[in-house]
Amino acid sequence: MNNELLWQKFLEKVHNKVNSMVYAAWFANSSLLSFENNKATIMVPSEIHKSRLETVYKDVILSTFLEINGTQCDLEFVLEDSLDILDKKENTKKTEESSKPKPSFRHESNLKPQCTFETFVVGDSNRFAHAAAFAVAESPGLTYNPLFIYGNSGLGKTHLMHAIGNYIEATSDKKVLYVTSEQFISDFSGIGRKENEVDKNYSYADYFKDKYRNIDVLIIDDIQFLAGATQTQQEFFHTFNTLYDNKKQIIISSDRSPNDLKLLEDRLRTRFSWGLTANIYPPDFDLRLNILKKKINGEKISKTFPEDVLEYIASNISSDVRKLEGAINRLLIYSTMMGGADITLSLAVDALKDDVSKGTSEKHDISKIQRVVADFFQISVDDLKGKKRSASIAFPRQIAMFLSRDVLNESYQRIGLEFGGKDHTTVIHSCEKIQDDIKRDKSIRETVEKIKQQLL
Repeated sequence: MNNELLWQKFLEKVHNKVNSMVYAAWFANSSLLSFENNKATIMVPSEIHKSRLETVYKDVILSTFLEINGTQCDLEFVLEDSLDILDKKENTKKTEESSKPKPSFRHESNLKPQCTFETFVVGDSNRFAHAAAFAVAESPGLTYNPLFIYGNSGLGKTHLMHAIGNYIEATSDKKVLYVTSEQFISDFSGIGRKENEVDKNYSYADYFKDKYRNIDVLIIDDIQFLAGATQTQQEFFHTFNTLYDNKKQIIISSDRSPNDLKLLEDRLRTRFSWGLTANIYPPDFDLRLNILKKKINGEKISKTFPEDVLEYIASNISSDVRKLEGAINRLLIYSTMMGGADITLSLAVDALKDDVSKGTSEKHDISKIQRVVADFFQISVDDLKGKKRSASIAFPRQIAMFLSRDVLNESYQRIGLEFGGKDHTTVIHSCEKIQDDIKRDKSIRETVEKIKQQLL
């Protein structure tokens, strides 16, 4: 069987084993260079393809070749760009000796290959940001430019940005660069240093412009740290304009919205709002539970985590995805320290008592308020989250929304999300109504105080 026919059969079988997005991203642009002595040499378009196929999909590839040939084989992955290196070596050496051209900048995307759309867990709190990110990944420079993602630390902004970059690199030949704002500041600060001169014909300023302007996609994380760096802000302004005018995609993240970045220049904040801004909210209980399950399944953890343990973690650690994942690691370590004890609810309570006591417990969660209010009025939490408008449901719902704002100082958008996706204007109306009721009606004021006492 020749290589072309072998590869065609291989792709057909793989296509039936993985979903279409995975097939298009990692297999469709690869090809079989040779199959000799039970060794398959596969050509891939980029380093990220090589890494992905070697780590995640190696078993799929080996089992597919086994089905076709009936024997085990070895694998080797080579990059397209490396094929003609040997042929060009002598010519390159002669050219360098005769003309000594400017050294070229070696581009590195800085992307984390493990951060993909497949490994990002989607829920109500991040669904909009995920959809916007995937739209940008499919049409960089054409849809939502710039894309500005904001939210508290640990909610998945960085993962989503890397996912965009990885998808673009996997499906196109576009040049992607991910940096933090601290790296941008450091690179810009190096322009004035003589020791950073590359050679007489290629200055550090040339290197900087080549790195940040000769690209197709710029991803810059934690833009809020540009505050106070006046000259760096000016350079970023010019870099932004150059990329934007050339229809290059810009993706930015921050811990707050563009309007709240008061220490950045107005002209920058204005540009950040030209495209689309997407907020990521803290995960609700269901999403937290799914994140925990995804981590356990994805990392193939040998220990069994009972459902009540996962629910305990999801209920008590609510604000940060990293803390959720850290709780799993902490529990595994604690289990090992206890002689390999099984993961149980009592073990989890003991292992995570410090994390829970630091204020991550459910008393700081909207879900706790919903449960207390529902019990007080003898209705269900589902009633509070539902669409029923009867007075026996609407009034407790308004009190629960008011307390979520008054006690937790949550945003109107987050409160609406936790109450079945209510619009933020509905939440504002409910909060203002209860506030007015408290002022004019003693019985309502006493009711609210009683519920507050139960939250302590």
